Amino acid sequence: MLKDIRSMSYDEILKEILEMNEKKFVANQIYSWLHKHQVSSFDEMTNISKTLREKLKKNFNTFNCTIEKKLVSVYDDTVKYLFKLHDGEFIETVVMKYKYGYTVCVSSQVGCKMGCNFCASGIAGFIRNLEAGEILSQIYTAQKDLGIKVSHVVMMGVGEPLDNFDNVIRFLSLVTDENGQNLSMRNISLSTCGVVSGIYKLMEKKLQLTLSISLHAPNDEIRSKTMPVNKKWNVDTLLKACRDYTKETSRRISFEYAMISGVNDSDECAKELASKLKGMLCHVNLIPVNSVKERDYTRSNDQRIQSFIRILEKYSINVTVRRTLGSDINASCGQLRRGVKSE
Repeated sequence: MLKDIRSMSYDEILKEILEMNEKKFVANQIYSWLHKHQVSSFDEMTNISKTLREKLKKNFNTFNCTIEKKLVSVYDDTVKYLFKLHDGEFIETVVMKYKYGYTVCVSSQVGCKMGCNFCASGIAGFIRNLEAGEILSQIYTAQKDLGIKVSHVVMMGVGEPLDNFDNVIRFLSLVTDENGQNLSMRNISLSTCGVVSGIYKLMEKKLQLTLSISLHAPNDEIRSKTMPVNKKWNVDTLLKACRDYTKETSRRISFEYAMISGVNDSDECAKELASKLKGMLCHVNLIPVNSVKERDYTRSNDQRIQSFIRILEKYSINVTVRRTLGSDINASCGQLRRGVKSE
């Protein structure tokens, strides 16, 4: 299979171009077409000779996302895409509009291995990792379709980013490049279900992104029932890694906590969670759990959520409730891909 040129760094493209006996400025042109103009084919690179374009086609590929399905919320303008990849597989991407601009939630894998019981992402199974260029293409394709400029990226779509570590790090380098999308690393959030080895590898990079941890339970008994990853890295091991991460990077961690009625939303759970997080540079983001047809979980009612909040605040834990966007278009991860796979 040909290399995906959109996944390559400028230095890698330059090396290839020089080996073709082309001038350095040609690498600049190609990189600009890919990441500033965000073209989807070599034929669109109009200031490059036709001969070189044909040579590029023979040596490289551009793994583009094409829109298979697009849903737009009538309530809040949230847009959900089902993208088809070059090999016929599908991924999902969501664009959300906020007062500060547009945020895109990207996928990092086709499917997911992690098997969290309340999530639809892994129900259709894990297929493969996404290349860095395929993650980028979700942003570029959505921007072109909507005529917008994305200012924030959330890696909370289908897949576990830290299970695709090298491609994700490459993506982060490309999307923050001043010669491309030029996003601030501080405007990027990466979510993990608790891959501790990946957290330590990420810590070594000392990136200024926001690390989000899908915690969803204050103890091993509850978390192991809902999140199989907890059997490898339990709550205490995960939270130690989080404390180490905040000390090393001075970056606040966001703990995602899906409120599941009768499972993890009791006052006792709130008190235990507060005790475990005491003194850490963090905040808790409560998420009313999304309904998934294959699961029998239901979201906690407002009264239970407010009680949970009061207890966390009593123990000086910063807490917010995630705003629900795109509820009428199943904007949570895995819903559209699962539908296509079941057809």
